[in-house]
Amino acid sequence: MTAETSQTLDRGLRVLKLLADTDHGLTVTELSHRLGVNRTVVYRLLATLEQHALVRRDLGGRARVGLGVLRLGRQVHPLVREAALPALRALAEDIGATAHLTLVDGSDALAVAVVEPTWTDYHVAYRAGFRHPLDHGAAGRAILAARQAPPVEPGYTLTRGEWDAGACGAAAPLIGVTGVEGSVGVVMLADAVPERVGPRVMDAAREVAEALR
Repeated sequence: MTAETSQTLDRGLRVLKLLADTDHGLTVTELSHRLGVNRTVVYRLLATLEQHALVRRDLGGRARVGLGVLRLGRQVHPLVREAALPALRALAEDIGATAHLTLVDGSDALAVAVVEPTWTDYHVAYRAGFRHPLDHGAAGRAILAARQAPPVEPGYTLTRGEWDAGACGAAAPLIGVTGVEGSVGVVMLADAVPERVGPRVMDAAREVAEALR
């Protein structure tokens, strides 16, 4: 902590992070141990966070993340989209294919930003807001591959004909972005993904990840 930071706010944010990392919630005693503060401090922090609906406590007294975080989360996608657009535009123009940024939303993959090339005669229509299972399509499969890989760059994923018989795709996961799980990819009308596309998609994913750090 420095003179310019707030100890109380820091503790409150640490509470939220701890709760976000567990599926079963935490008791006051567990939070007290993990924060290294007494139970009275934890009670005050939880009471304040509850007033803003950022924390809720179940009948057993375990604290969990509250629905208020959803209101904050709605503002995340526009910020992520804005940060990713330069890299997506460059990717779409370079490859001549529709580029997209996809994030995990529950058990689905959700396209939050899409850029179509300006110079091609035709390309795949792919819209922001498109949602699909994580295990279907290059975007979702790249994310799943990153979950299984060690904490190094897991490469890129190719698919063919999963959405349309005449389309194929390539995607690479975002690596090293705290709190964001997603991928950058392209979808194109072709029999197969050209060899240079995979590495180029990986470059774009690195650029987006750097913009989000």
